[in-house]
Amino acid sequence: MLDLHTPIVMGILNITPDSFYAGSRNSTLTDAIEQAEKIISEGGTIIDVGGQSTSPTSTMLSPDEELKRITPIVKEIRGKFPQAIISIDTFYSRVAQVAVEELGADLINDISGGQIDDNMFETIAKLNVPYILMHMRGTPQTMQQHTNYDNFIGDILYYFSEKVAKLNHLGINDVIIDPGFGFSKTLDQNYKLMANIKYFDIFELPLLVGISRKTMIHKLLNTTPADSLNGTSVLNMYALQSGANILRVHDVKQAVECINIFEKLNNV
Repeated sequence: MLDLHTPIVMGILNITPDSFYAGSRNSTLTDAIEQAEKIISEGGTIIDVGGQSTSPTSTMLSPDEELKRITPIVKEIRGKFPQAIISIDTFYSRVAQVAVEELGADLINDISGGQIDDNMFETIAKLNVPYILMHMRGTPQTMQQHTNYDNFIGDILYYFSEKVAKLNHLGINDVIIDPGFGFSKTLDQNYKLMANIKYFDIFELPLLVGISRKTMIHKLLNTTPADSLNGTSVLNMYALQSGANILRVHDVKQAVECINIFEKLNNV
């Protein structure tokens, strides 16, 4: 479905009142469609629609509540932008199924790696759509209680080796790996992960990096999510140099510029 010889950008479209970055919150249909149009016009390849916040302070919604939020948005995007690639950011198999079969979504982005909903892997196999597999321990509400590792990088690599094997066994081969920056990781662990991101090429699968305006930036620099665009661009360029294929961001224009410069450097 995607040509990843050149890295691409996934634009974030949050249908939530409580996302950690206030500038990404789209509470009305009009706001959401304007954001979708902005993602496309600025060069984004994928629109990642999320119906609930995954910050530690958020309250977990039910599948019905999540569907209520995303359904009108995804329907409108699919109608207005029929060529758009729509990703659904969910850890519920029922949301994934409805989004693909009834709303026309193209892929599923699961931050839990199938751990919150035991039916997710089987559902993806039936739907036959690409699946973004992220590393996280626990739930968004408890993840920061699970930052103890025997071997930090080794444990994460082992997590992916087990999960990818299960997915492949079910016939799911279109898998994208997301190391899960900010999820079940301390600030120092996030930077250690970034410094070692090149080792994830052992899976020979596309690599997604999502560090846009996250705590690992504004906590280190003693600033705020709103003032973390420069730090985001710095880390996005490092990720590209280390093999990232997809950048998941709030700011599409700046991420596309990073990719353009990266490509120029590689083709001088």
